[in-house]
Amino acid sequence: MARKARVTRKTKETDVKISINLDGKGTYKVNSSIPFVDHMLSLMSRHGHLDLDVQAKGDIEVDYHHLIEDIGIVLGEAINKALGGKMQIRRYGEAATPMDESLSQVVLDLSGRPYLVYRVKFPKGNNQIQDIPVSLFEDFFRALSNNAGINLHINLEYGRDAHHILESIFKGFGRALHAAVEIHGKSKGVPSTKGIL
Repeated sequence: MARKARVTRKTKETDVKISINLDGKGTYKVNSSIPFVDHMLSLMSRHGHLDLDVQAKGDIEVDYHHLIEDIGIVLGEAINKALGGKMQIRRYGEAATPMDESLSQVVLDLSGRPYLVYRVKFPKGNNQIQDIPVSLFEDFFRALSNNAGINLHINLEYGRDAHHILESIFKGFGRALHAAVEIHGKSKGVPSTKGIL
């Protein structure tokens, strides 16, 4: 049975609908109202072999923060819901991913205990992409981690261009998640001595 989920979240600030299939082929349909975010989520889907449908809108005329963070919340909830009981998953995933001059490392544990380490320092003068503050992507990953129950470590080894840095991170997150959700055929139950994740 494919591990799928659909989650909707509507507030006075945003309206976000996300469907995910963890056992997909990397197909995506993404319309977040923010073209750069669409690009990042599409890359995550393709390189993580996740089928992803994101339809989102919000008060971006005020600020991008509400919508970017709420997409992280809903994506995290969708991942957690699709994982179900987490039976036989590998649980851990990691990916070192280059994008031209940038290299990032993403390591995660589907432990059910959210924690984010985000060691990403953008070079001076590279703190925005168009009019989007790059700091909002830390908020995105914190919201995702908290709502998916992921212990998530994101480290930028080096990089010069903000677009390339974030592209490396989003591709890496997709790849690490794909590794962690993989079913381990020789395993029984959940991968924990506690008997629960």
